[in-house]
This record gives sequence, C-alpha cells and structure tokens, in this order.
Amino acid sequence: MDFGAEQHGCEHYTRRCRIRAPCCGEVFGCRHCHNQAKNSLEVDLLDRHEIPRHEISKVQQNCSGCGACMGKYFCEKCNFFDDDISKKQYHCDGCGICRTGGIDNFFHCEKCGCCYSNVLKDSHHCVERAMHHNCPVCFEYLFDSTMDISVLHCGHTIHLECLNEMRVHHHFSCPVCSRSACDMTDAWQKLDQEVAATPMPEFYQKKMVWILCNDCGATSSVRFHVLAQKCPGCSSYNTRETRGGPATAACSRV
Repeated sequence: MDFGAEQHGCEHYTRRCRIRAPCCGEVFGCRHCHNQAKNSLEVDLLDRHEIPRHEISKVQQNCSGCGACMGKYFCEKCNFFDDDISKKQYHCDGCGICRTGGIDNFFHCEKCGCCYSNVLKDSHHCVERAMHHNCPVCFEYLFDSTMDISVLHCGHTIHLECLNEMRVHHHFSCPVCSRSACDMTDAWQKLDQEVAATPMPEFYQKKMVWILCNDCGATSSVRFHVLAQKCPGCSSYNTRETRGGPATAACSRV
C-alpha cells in the first residue's frame, strides 16, 4: 500500500491510500483503476492483465506511521478500503468478495453463486454461476462489477444500464436465451388488438405455420399472420417460425 498518498480516493472509491500492484509494481487508486489502465486499447495485447487482488500485501486500516485511517470500512479478507460507509459494505464469504447494500438486505444463493436482493429469495429462477460471466451486451465481467445488475425472469443476469438501453431500442428478450426479459402482458394484449384489426388476405387465411415459443418452449401449429404468431399455450408473442413440428420418428426394434 502507498500510505503517503495525498489524493482522497479515486473515481471508484473514497480512501486515503493507494495500492501498489503486485503484478507490475505500479501505484494506482484501486484495482479498477489498474485494470482500466492495463487493459486499455493503448496497451500491447501481450502486456494486458488484471491485478491479483488477494495478493496485495502490507495492508492495514491505519497508517503505522501517522495513524491516519485509510478507510472507515476495511476488509482484511479482500484487502479493501472505502471511506464512504453509506454504501453499507459487507463481506460475503460465499462470493469471496465485499458487496454493497447492507448484509440484511441480501442473501447468497449457493446454486447461482452470488448475492441477490431478499426480494428475489423465493421467486428467482436459479442459474448455476449466474453472474460468473460477462454481460451479454457490453461484455464486462458481471461478478465483481461496480455497476447495478438486473436478474431477468429466466435467471440470467445483465447490467441494468444495458437492459435499459435494450428497452430504448425495443428489445425485450434475454440476449442469452431469448425468453421475455420482463412482464409482457400489456404488450401481448396490444398485439391481440392489432392482429384482430388486421385481417389477412383470403389467400393466407388458411395458411398454417409451425412456431417455437421462446417463453414456454412449446412447439405449435398456428395460423400465419404477418404481424406475429401467438403461442396457444402461454399466449406469448415471443415466438419464431420453424421448418417443421416436433420430431415424431419412432425407434426401431432390433
């Protein structure tokens, strides 16, 4: 740690110290500052790297020389400081890192391998290691991201900012599995009205097509419509046409 730093933190954290990266020996405001600098496009591809956060040494909350407090919140497991305790930081042993929002407001899901809001405790769809991958939109690693993360109905995760950007461009399905990312009941009702108000020409009125529902996974034969095809099982319009129905081949006996 560099305890002689005058700067009171960086763009990511408020603290009275800087860190000396064990990988390259350089001094940065925090691990995010290091990773941004060492993974920028200006850095040679072979020299890009991320800091091994748990290898940062010489860590303590108060300066051994002058006694100054490096940060009101200190986690010796993560080697982490932050002077802004309004974030309600806490260490999660299941995640192995510190998180924000208050330990009483979150629970650790063992199957998903991450912390979720208590609001989702009995309602979220478990996906193994749900946050241990990159955001499907911006490709930033989600597990230790400092940005807000949203858990979709299907259980996949995405940056809230990226999800909002998708909605601005009228994309309402999960980029990973194509299931509806939110409650689409109102949208489906509007589509019902539009379909009813748009009769197909006589030539197409008896045309049937096979569809696969992205929401319930059912395959169905439905009447073709130029606007959209509705799943007869769950009433979703989040469907796509397929070339045929479910496989009907039977196994032959030997």
